[in-house]
Amino acid sequence: MGEGPVTCRFCKHENPAGARFCNDCGAPLAAPTITPEPRSYTPRHLVEKILASKSALRGERKLVTVLFADVVRSMELAERVDPEEWHRLL
Repeated sequence: MGEGPVTCRFCKHENPAGARFCNDCGAPLAAPTITPEPRSYTPRHLVEKILASKSALRGERKLVTVLFADVVRSMELAERVDPEEWHRLL
């Protein structure tokens, strides 16, 4: 498997491969985790749908219009009003 040294998550001591406990502080060392390949747990029909939609993989650019509005002295008002009431007002 080609295990390398294991670093203790508590004291950061580097322990030899295969060690079950830290040689410095004695804490149990976690077994290395293997992250599964996304294709191994993604249903085939979803994989095909994602691969068919190139924009989902590459991303896409869109032109949008954004309207930003602010209430004059809103912070002063928000300090004097109950948070739920302020949410209702906005």
